[in-house]
Amino acid sequence: MSAITRHAELELLLARWDDAYYNQDDPEVSDAEYDEKRRELQKLEEEYPELKKTGQASQRVGAELDATFTKHKHRTPMLSLDNVFNTEEFDGFISKASRFLGLNETETQALQFVAEPKIDGLSINLTYENRKFVRGTTRGNGLVGEDVTANLRTLHDIPTKLPDDAPDYIEIRGEIFLSKENFLKLNEKQEAQGIKPFANPRNAASGSLRQLDPKITESRPLSLFAYSQGFSSHPVSTTHWDYLEQLKKWGFNVNPLSTLIKHPDEIAPYVERLAQERSALAYDIDGIVFKLNDISLHDRLGFAGRAPRWAIAWKFPAEQAMTRLLKIEIQVGRTGALTPVAHLEPINVGGVIVSRATLHNEDEINRKDVREGDLVKIQRAGDVIPQILEAVKTETDRKPPFHFPDHCPVCGSLAERVHGEAVRRCTGGLTCEAQVVERLIHMVSRLAFDIDGLGERSIREFHAAGLILKPGDIFRLKQHQEALEKREGWGQLSVQNLLNAIEERRILPLSRFIYGLGIRRIGERNAQLLARHYQTFENWRSAMIAAQPESEERSSLGSIMGVGEAIADELVAFFSEEHNLEAIDDLRREMHHLEPEEAPAEGHLSGQIIVFTGTLTTMARPEAKALAERLGAQVTDSVSKKTSLVVLGEKAGSKAKKAADLGIKTISEAEWRTLAGI
Repeated sequence: MSAITRHAELELLLARWDDAYYNQDDPEVSDAEYDEKRRELQKLEEEYPELKKTGQASQRVGAELDATFTKHKHRTPMLSLDNVFNTEEFDGFISKASRFLGLNETETQALQFVAEPKIDGLSINLTYENRKFVRGTTRGNGLVGEDVTANLRTLHDIPTKLPDDAPDYIEIRGEIFLSKENFLKLNEKQEAQGIKPFANPRNAASGSLRQLDPKITESRPLSLFAYSQGFSSHPVSTTHWDYLEQLKKWGFNVNPLSTLIKHPDEIAPYVERLAQERSALAYDIDGIVFKLNDISLHDRLGFAGRAPRWAIAWKFPAEQAMTRLLKIEIQVGRTGALTPVAHLEPINVGGVIVSRATLHNEDEINRKDVREGDLVKIQRAGDVIPQILEAVKTETDRKPPFHFPDHCPVCGSLAERVHGEAVRRCTGGLTCEAQVVERLIHMVSRLAFDIDGLGERSIREFHAAGLILKPGDIFRLKQHQEALEKREGWGQLSVQNLLNAIEERRILPLSRFIYGLGIRRIGERNAQLLARHYQTFENWRSAMIAAQPESEERSSLGSIMGVGEAIADELVAFFSEEHNLEAIDDLRREMHHLEPEEAPAEGHLSGQIIVFTGTLTTMARPEAKALAERLGAQVTDSVSKKTSLVVLGEKAGSKAKKAADLGIKTISEAEWRTLAGI
């Protein structure tokens, strides 16, 4: 299998897993399985840098937002962390950061880190205004969280007021968790009351905090470890270690096992020691977080997609167990992909009851030779759904090998497997009920249209009743108000609330509209890139139709940082289908306004399209590009008529000539630094 094909397959796989976990609240795989595939994707992109343009899977972050809670935007995003699993991978993380900063070997060896146990709990953001605790929110999708202030006020670990030396405004972040002892006591209480026990301490902490009644939260012995800072009206310290010390003085609990690492050689021994002590700790940890100590480097390094470049999570090995594979079921997703799901005999693995796992595709089933009835070895790393490692072939009376269907189990259409791809897809398209329904479910999901009261169950119900057959029908539900009020489980108030929620979504950011269409390979990040580049739906639509090979629009599309050939092909293919155009045009007519993508708050270069060419001498090019994007500019790799500015490094070459031919403004690296405010 070629690198391009495998990369495309991994992108699709990770995008589907992200959607299942964050949007459908129905995870398909364990943390370990997800991490393994994501690492494989990253290694491919390191070996073949040109593939990185098509990647969006590594830029996702966050969890679903519960419509029950008020939503609140974080002043500074709460993003996720990339993972490493051994010394070699950690050294790779240091090397990447050093190259980004342009450090020499001596400077690299002088880097200091802060090591903190990675608590397996619920991330929280605490906002203090005028040194008083005013708001607490979950991480949510990284940009917007759920307001759980009332519940957090019941925790004794959270100071209600900060000392006079604290900033006027500051976001303090930490992890809400349950100790192992308190988790067991809580489950004993649940079982005594005839209530289903929690699967693990993390789920118990999350469920306890996200209660409608703060008294329930107060009855649960939740704890907090504070570990980082979001937005602050003025700096607290110049190093992360000093920041943790300041948190202690302000009354926060900081993990006592946090350690200042003064030399990279001290890291592996610390990991080994904590791994040995892990089982004896009073709380669950699934790894160690390492952060560069110098906060000024945090600002320079910034973020790469979903994760900071200045921190990494060193994950511990997964736990393993054996159980019986009861059944293999084929599920059909919104892109027509047929995915085999293994149903397992439930088993407790490290305090978590697991009962199913994904088998990815027919090649994976054949490679591992797993069959219904087999005893299989599984592993997990903090999630409910495990990875099947292998079949334990100790039994002679095995069932025949699983036969992967060549027709869709939902609509009966032929399921084709394109040469070079591992996934078999239903050819029924929008005539396949599974695909139509899954696309509609995706459209109303949290990161897309986010319509309160219209979830998976309602979509399936209304589709079966013929009320929602295509996207535009969502906004025409008002025509069926009387019929809706008569349906079981619905009433006048609930229907009116739903219709009000739908009306609110007639005004929507363009990026969420694009993401909601469910175009293959177009995740949240790529939807934002497209919306920011084209600004209006009309511009985007006409450009996609015109983006044929060798055209100016195809060149412009390919020049968007993060959008490569594979994504461009999917966009062109989508807009080449007449029924897709009819569906989105029908949907667009129901919308009142599609808002352009917002430029970053600090974006004095908003609207500028910048190209860097030649060798930069005062900063590495990745840092220069990241800085330009933070200031609101688009950074592209090629010069075109739409380019606003070309920054010339040493030996600029053909791009400088093309800029001159097109009459595009060029500036030197020194002028760029002035423009960027350095």
